[in-house]
Amino acid sequence: MASTIGAARRREEWDLPEAATRLLLASEAEHVLPAVAEVARAVGLSVFSAPGLLDLADERDGLRVELFLDRISRALTGAEAEAVRVATDPANEYTALSRGLLTAPTLAQELARRGVTAEVGVLAEAELWSAYQPIVDLGDQSVVAHEALLRADSDGRPVDGGDLFFVAESAGWLPRLDQVGRECAIAGAAGWLGDADLFVNTHPTSVLRPDADLASTAEAVELAGLRPRQLVLEVGERAAVTDRGHLLAVLESYRARGWRVALDEVAAGWSSASLLDVVRPDVVKLGRALVSALPDDGARAVVRSVAAHAHRLGAVVVAEGVETEQAAEEVTALGADLAQGWLFGRPEAPAGTRPAEVSPVPTP
Repeated sequence: MASTIGAARRREEWDLPEAATRLLLASEAEHVLPAVAEVARAVGLSVFSAPGLLDLADERDGLRVELFLDRISRALTGAEAEAVRVATDPANEYTALSRGLLTAPTLAQELARRGVTAEVGVLAEAELWSAYQPIVDLGDQSVVAHEALLRADSDGRPVDGGDLFFVAESAGWLPRLDQVGRECAIAGAAGWLGDADLFVNTHPTSVLRPDADLASTAEAVELAGLRPRQLVLEVGERAAVTDRGHLLAVLESYRARGWRVALDEVAAGWSSASLLDVVRPDVVKLGRALVSALPDDGARAVVRSVAAHAHRLGAVVVAEGVETEQAAEEVTALGADLAQGWLFGRPEAPAGTRPAEVSPVPTP
């Protein structure tokens, strides 16, 4: 009896969907819809497809639609499901209108794309390139890796990578810019990286279906003549704590290709032992804020603890933001293996190279 009352209450308080015999699905992520269509056919739905659109119909009583929804919930990642919009039992005479509405951006994205966010022009027209900062071995201070940092030139003005990604996210272009950033970093390292590793920042949430979305990055690694193991993809705070299930699926795809994973900004106030245990990174990067707090006793305890935990997992520890000899000696004594900071070199473009013009978004 209690469960019946609870169901009735939910029906009153929430607008629960009714049974449906037809679904109209739209997505700009073209590789997602074929996967959706495959599940629909498997449960016996009629499938009509057009670019960016699927029209699914149950010619019986709607039970197959329920079965389809159950199966598709397990077949797609959370990020893929967010990339698909669906209308139940749409009116036939408004199919074209429905498609337009379903594929429309959010209001925030529309405002950004139309220039209400002034910086969007910088992203759309800028020349993108990568600067590289050395990472050194604290034992002999030899350069063992470089971190690629996305930069832009717009009408002769430099633009920081953080600003680029902020604008891209607000305009709905984060997946495209993330892909461009990865490939720009890899291409820019060709011919001079040697045996050093290449660290590249990435947003796993921008990877919807790893096999499709990472194919061009794998091609870039091959064209640049790099060994897969030289590529170390850095995962930052937000990606690590937002959608853990999707994050782990993307990291598994990285590793299947021979790439390594770095957990960035560790111990900057959000990381935890459990997160390290779940992600099991190949590299742990101590956050700049934490390193700059040394020699504070609290910061020392955190660095020592994180370094010991990372080493138990078999990870290499990199201290970011090392600006002085004293800081280098401090992090070495506390267990860091590598270091990065102005003491060892600032981010610079490779000698003799020019920024390459890349358009991260379609031309309006």
